[in-house]
Amino acid sequence: MTPIRHNHSNADAVLDAVRDCVLAVGVRRTTLTDVARRAGVSRMTLYRRWPDVRSLVGDLMTREWIDVAMRAMPERRPGTQARALVVDGLVAGVEAFRTHPLFRKIVDVDPELLLPYVLDRRGASQEALLKLLADALREGHADGSVCATHPERQARSLLLIVQSFTLSLRTMTDEDDADLSSAAFLGELRTVLERALTP
Repeated sequence: MTPIRHNHSNADAVLDAVRDCVLAVGVRRTTLTDVARRAGVSRMTLYRRWPDVRSLVGDLMTREWIDVAMRAMPERRPGTQARALVVDGLVAGVEAFRTHPLFRKIVDVDPELLLPYVLDRRGASQEALLKLLADALREGHADGSVCATHPERQARSLLLIVQSFTLSLRTMTDEDDADLSSAAFLGELRTVLERALTP
């Protein structure tokens, strides 16, 4: 087989392959051999960049989670205040994460993969989201729609809130009760965020 070059499209082909494997059988049952076969590359080609399946899945999660976050952020239209964009984007992001096939598969089958990013350290996708949030909050400080405080601390606090809703919401919902449904809790999240950010 022709060795893979580390450009964007080839890396994406490998990450697409590992995503397909994980969706089919979960992380623990995915092997580098399976990924190489699906991606059309040799196993040694994968080893040059990824020493094991977990490192591959880590890069996959980073790609997918950043994509979800970026798609959730609404476009800024003239006259729209930054606070509205932040709140809309975070609520939409929680909803998008909770329905994302890869996220659901990992939560259902391999939830221990997420624990390091909840308990021990920040991952690349969290760092990217924090930067996005801090920049948006600075815009809110400038237009007067967001209470002015330390933007990085503010961004980290918001991420703690939305991570909790993303990871634990299903433990609190009762879809048979409209007042305790997912939609009701997302409305509550919007209220919490609005109150936290309004000057």
